[in-house]
Amino acid sequence: MKKFVFLTGLLLVVISSRAQVGDALIGAAPEQDKALISDEQLFRSVTKELSDDKFGGRKPLSVHEAPTLNYIANQFKQYGLQPINGNSYFQKVPMLSVATHIQGDGIPLKGAKGTLKLKNVDDIVIWTLRAEKQIKLTDVPLVFAGFGINAPDYGWNDYEGLDVKGKIVVVFVNDPGFYNDSLFRGKNMTYYGRWTYKFEEAGRQGAAGVLIIHDTELASYDWSVVQNGRNSAVLSLYSETGNKELAPIQGWISNSAAARLFLIAGTSLDNALAAAKQKGFKGFPLNLKTSIETINDVTIGESANVVGILPGTDLKDEYIIYSAHWDHLGIGIPLDGDSIYNGADDNASGVAALVLLARRFHQLPQRPRRSILFFAPTGEESGLLGSAYYAAHPLVPHSKTVINLNMDGYGDKMRTHDIILAAAGQSETDIYVQDAAAAQGRVVIPATSNTSGGYFRSDHYNFAKAGVPVVIAKGGRNYVNPKAVEEHRLLYKGKSTYHQPTDEYHDWWDVSCSLEDIYLLFGIGLRLANDGYFPKWNTGMEYKAIRENSK
Repeated sequence: MKKFVFLTGLLLVVISSRAQVGDALIGAAPEQDKALISDEQLFRSVTKELSDDKFGGRKPLSVHEAPTLNYIANQFKQYGLQPINGNSYFQKVPMLSVATHIQGDGIPLKGAKGTLKLKNVDDIVIWTLRAEKQIKLTDVPLVFAGFGINAPDYGWNDYEGLDVKGKIVVVFVNDPGFYNDSLFRGKNMTYYGRWTYKFEEAGRQGAAGVLIIHDTELASYDWSVVQNGRNSAVLSLYSETGNKELAPIQGWISNSAAARLFLIAGTSLDNALAAAKQKGFKGFPLNLKTSIETINDVTIGESANVVGILPGTDLKDEYIIYSAHWDHLGIGIPLDGDSIYNGADDNASGVAALVLLARRFHQLPQRPRRSILFFAPTGEESGLLGSAYYAAHPLVPHSKTVINLNMDGYGDKMRTHDIILAAAGQSETDIYVQDAAAAQGRVVIPATSNTSGGYFRSDHYNFAKAGVPVVIAKGGRNYVNPKAVEEHRLLYKGKSTYHQPTDEYHDWWDVSCSLEDIYLLFGIGLRLANDGYFPKWNTGMEYKAIRENSK
C-alpha cells in the first residue's frame, strides 16, 4: 500500500467552525440554522430537531416521513450539497408495509406431550412480509432446523435431508461458533447468525414459516427490543412478486416459550441446543402442529434515501461516501406513557454528523479532488433496506466508490484515548484510521469480538457486500476522565435506551467524543478524497473478488 504524510489533523485546527447561510431552502429552515453557529451547536440542533416528537419517531411510509426527508434535504442544500439524482435529493425506494393482525387469542400448539397456547407479543411475535391480505396456515407441522444455516463455505447444512416445504421451521439465533471456537468464526458472528439470513434461507427452502428462538446473550438485545421493533407495521423492500419468495410467516419466540414448546414435543430446549451446536447435526420433526391465521393491512408505497453531493475537481468521477440512516421505529408500545421512539442517538445523531461533515467539506478553501457523496438511507431499522436498494441500484458506480464511512449512534459520549476499529485487518483502510487517530493523539484498538453481529447491523454492510471497503470506527472505553463518566451515567440511571422511547435528546449530553469521532472520519475522507488511491481488501476477504469484478 502507498504511504502518505498525514496532515489532516493540522488542517482540522485551521478550518473555521462557522458557516455562512446557504441560499433558499426546501421549505422553512429552523431559526438556529440561519445564525452563525459552532460545530457543537450545529450537531446538537440537528440531533434535537430530528428527534423531536413532531417527527413521530421517523418511521418510513408514515405521515412523518415527508417532513423528515425535507428537513434533511434542507440541511444538505444549505451546506452546499447538490442533488445527485437529477434535480432531486431523493432516491425513491419501493417499500411494503404490512400490519399483521393475528386472529384468535394466541397461537395454539398440539404435540405428543400436550397442548400449549402462545400469547401474542408476550410469548411470540409474528408477521408477514408478503403483500397478501390474508395468510392462513392450518395444522402445519413444525420442524427443528438447528441454527437454520446452509453454509457450504463452512461445511454446514442444517437443512440437509430435512423436508421443510410447507412447514414451520424453528431455529436458534446466532451461529454454532458462539459455543465452539473451532466452528465458523468462533464468537465472531458470521452473517449466517443474523436473523435476516435465517428468514431469507427459510424462504429459499420453501418453508411456510420460521420462528427464531430469542436469547438475550446470543441476540445481544432483550425480548423487549423484539416486541418494540415488530409490534406495529413491518417494512420490507417490495418485489415484483409481492414478496412471494419469502416465507409466509416470520417471527420470534421467547426463550421461555420455546422451552415449553420443546417440552410438549417430547424433548427439551437444552437437548435441542446440545444437538444443534454439534457438527453433523441433523434436523428433525417436532411432532407439533399449529394453525395460524392473519388479516393484514397492506400498503405498497415509496420511501426515499436522501442523497447530496459535493462535486470534486480532477477526480470528480470517483467518490467518497459518508452514510447515516435517517429512520427509527416510529410510534409503538408505550413505556411510562411515552409511545414515540424518538431515536435521538439512533440515529438522529448520525444524520447530524452527516450535516456537520457536509458543512466542513463545504467550508474548505479548496474543493477536494474526488466527489463526496452524503447518503442518508431509509429503512435501516427494518433490515438495512435503503442501503440494500442503493447497493442494487447505485447512483454512482461501485467500482468508482473509494470507501464508505458509516455513522450510527453518535450521541452522548465523553472523550476517550482510544478508537475501536471494527473489522480490523479486512482492508487497507486500517492505516488511514490509525494515522487519523494518531493526529488526534489517540490509539486504535482492533475490535476483538463480534458476538452481537454488529458488523452486519448497519448500512456499511451493504457497501461491503458490493465490494466497497468500509470504515467502522468509534471512541472506545478508555475515557479521558473515567470518574466524570461514572457520574454522568447516573443521569441515565443505568438503563439502556436502545430501541426504547427513552432514546431522546438531552441538553446535558456530553458530545465531546462524538465530535472527535466525526473529525476523525472527516480526516480520513479528506485524505482519500485527495490522494487518488483506491484501498484494497486484504487477501482472503470474501469481498475482494467482488471488488475486483465490480463495474
